[in-house]
Amino acid sequence: MRTRRLGKTEIKVSELVLGGGYVGGLLLHQDDETKRLAIRHAMEEGINFIDTAPSYGDGESERAIGWLLQEVEETPYISTKVAIDAATRNDLVGQIESSIHDSLARLQRNSVDLLQLHNRLGAEDDGPTLAVKHLFAKRGVIEGLENARSQGLTKYIGLTALGEIEPCRTAIESDAFDTAQVYYNLLNPSAGHQMPRAWVGQTFAGLIDSCRTHDVGVMNIRVFAAGILATNVRTGREIPITSEQDLSIEQCRSDAIFAALNDDNYTQAQTAIRFSLAHEDISCVLVGVADIDQLQEAIAGGLSGPLPKSSIANLQKVYDSNFGLM
Repeated sequence: MRTRRLGKTEIKVSELVLGGGYVGGLLLHQDDETKRLAIRHAMEEGINFIDTAPSYGDGESERAIGWLLQEVEETPYISTKVAIDAATRNDLVGQIESSIHDSLARLQRNSVDLLQLHNRLGAEDDGPTLAVKHLFAKRGVIEGLENARSQGLTKYIGLTALGEIEPCRTAIESDAFDTAQVYYNLLNPSAGHQMPRAWVGQTFAGLIDSCRTHDVGVMNIRVFAAGILATNVRTGREIPITSEQDLSIEQCRSDAIFAALNDDNYTQAQTAIRFSLAHEDISCVLVGVADIDQLQEAIAGGLSGPLPKSSIANLQKVYDSNFGLM
């Protein structure tokens, strides 16, 4: 598998990263032997990075990665996350320190390669959404993440660029972070694609440009848009994370996309991956899969290379018409 540079970290990350989250759920919902086969297959095919978080299965994803990696010779890069408690904004440094130590115990490691803030960012506190001021305050989030780095608990620090766009841009442009997890897919490529006036959706305009300017590595999340782009079979684990909450409308948009592309040699999931890989400023694409077949499908898509420019041009017509829903 090809690799790309992960921003200022200088990590040569595989174009596909194995996600340990709930929506795909392989590391949470499958039996142990399937998990073993998946990890070994991913490593054999050149995937060199696994992403997880304490909230994925209440720590179960981290625990699974911990014991699974004891059984393989390869040592992939590992990233996990910390989420500031929605109920309190007190002792942010202490929350981060406690969270990373708990994660390391579950992962059976002394350190991770990347520790990321998991909260959405906003102008003000709103439940799990974290006001951007908490990043820069004395004894704030950045100080807590840097403390973890200085203690050798992580090599790099990152954020999840979800929530309100201006706070996300402020965080990226602060030069405090090495990486950003950025929402970008066929249904909403606004983070790195000029969208027409007719297009309707939550905007992440300019985030990838900001990452490039500040050498922040872009980790593309939700390439399958909660599974809508991957398959027409619903699992009940579809959890949209943008303002486009109506799954039936999202399905109509997906249908319009694939009708325009007519990419007969590839599955929907593979086409979605190839679309992201066509953006040269994306360092890697995080894929969440449910089983071995889906993992093999995703890997085959990644190995097929980026979507051609002619297909990107066809997509522009779909966006210009707001997916034909005008």
